[in-house]
Amino acid sequence: MTDNNVSRLLQELQITNPERYELVQAVRQAIYSVVPDAAERVMYGGFMFSGEAQFCGVFAYREHVSVEFGRGCDLDDPHGVLKGSGKMRRHIRLVSAADITGKFLEQYVDAAYRNSQCR
Repeated sequence: MTDNNVSRLLQELQITNPERYELVQAVRQAIYSVVPDAAERVMYGGFMFSGEAQFCGVFAYREHVSVEFGRGCDLDDPHGVLKGSGKMRRHIRLVSAADITGKFLEQYVDAAYRNSQCR
């Protein structure tokens, strides 16, 4: 389920940065493949996904897309792709659609979703 602001932010992104728009759409598709009934809303200038609780956010930048995990510190990182040294948050930086599989995004989304449902 998404709110109306999602469509507006996607349209804006498609106009201002078509390359990042395509990557964001591929990332959104990957997230929904893992959590088909996720709720999506615009927050902090990006797309926030939740079940019973938020589990990740997708943010488009000029040169990359970042998938943020608010409780990324709780995630195992068997592939060494999580970045960030803060107390809680971790992210995966994506520059192409190949990074979605190459950096095992769906595995991390699944873990973040499962962790969020336990809190």
